[in-house]
Amino acid sequence: MWILAVILVVALMIPVAAILVDSPLGRSIARRLDSQGEGGGGSVRQLERRIEALEGELEDLNRSLTGAREEIQFMQHLLEDPRKKRKPS
Repeated sequence: MWILAVILVVALMIPVAAILVDSPLGRSIARRLDSQGEGGGGSVRQLERRIEALEGELEDLNRSLTGAREEIQFMQHLLEDPRKKRKPS
């Protein structure tokens, strides 16, 4: 009788395990185990490279934004009403 119960439990656990492994939770656990197997040092170096790249892109965007602001100010200056600058005589 016990053997039948064990076989039944094992048979029912197979689909449950398959569902858990294929779920987002199972994939997350697999990624975490995979990154631990690599020693974890590579992921830190990879993150440092990504941060450096993002900082460089941020500096480029800041320069572009500054240039755009200067161009907008120049255009506003050109489009101002010239009659405002004249003083009535």
